[in-house]
Amino acid sequence: MEPIVSLQGRTIVVTGAGQGIGKAITEMAVALGANVAAVDLNGETLAAALAPLPAERVLAVTGSVTDAALANRTVADAVQRFGAVHGLVNNAGITRPAMIDKMTDQQWQDVIDVHLTGSFYWTRAVGQHMIARTKGGDTSGGSVVNISSDAGRKGSIGQINYAAAKAGMLGMTMTTAREWGRYNLRANSICFGVVETPMTEVIRGEKFRDGMLAQIPLGRWATPQEVVKAVCFLLSDGASYITGQHLAVNGGFHISL
Repeated sequence: MEPIVSLQGRTIVVTGAGQGIGKAITEMAVALGANVAAVDLNGETLAAALAPLPAERVLAVTGSVTDAALANRTVADAVQRFGAVHGLVNNAGITRPAMIDKMTDQQWQDVIDVHLTGSFYWTRAVGQHMIARTKGGDTSGGSVVNISSDAGRKGSIGQINYAAAKAGMLGMTMTTAREWGRYNLRANSICFGVVETPMTEVIRGEKFRDGMLAQIPLGRWATPQEVVKAVCFLLSDGASYITGQHLAVNGGFHISL
């Protein structure tokens, strides 16, 4: 019997791969047999993250996800290096917190550019390749996983930019699933709760800790290593009939019908 989750022979593009969730996704994808084109703005951080991995299985790409040309080049380079691209994880993210009445235009735009516009650029670039591959007779399909957030479903005080961007990614997921299903290409979202990464240090601090934990039925933060299992599942053939869905991986923080 084949394993439920395998990425053997697949090539996955992962943005924001230098630390936290992106680093954990890259490590697990490689462990499951994938090649990974790992993208991060910080070249030194990315190099350190990829150093323990087999060099022949990873392609390091340094640059901003807001660069549409970089997205196109990365896909082309990954195809040249590994033969094809089969998956994308739109994971790169930043925060620029401020209350609505105090948020600057730049704070708003920075977050929208990275999370929402950047995800569009990379989805388009990977999709153009995967659609052409399918039209050429390759039936192996492909998968896009967008890393959204509970903030995109219920809002987040002091982060209207982040919440709006993450909500937008849900719409992007459903539209991608509707447009690309005929090519055997799937798109799903993961909505994380509070994961132990540098981005969540503030809300895991003393000021917010007790109040946040009281809202999580499992009573603890998530680790990157446990939440990325769901990402790799959605990338794999184990999720071959799942598309257009938003999977909450949050310890029960946001429970709804």
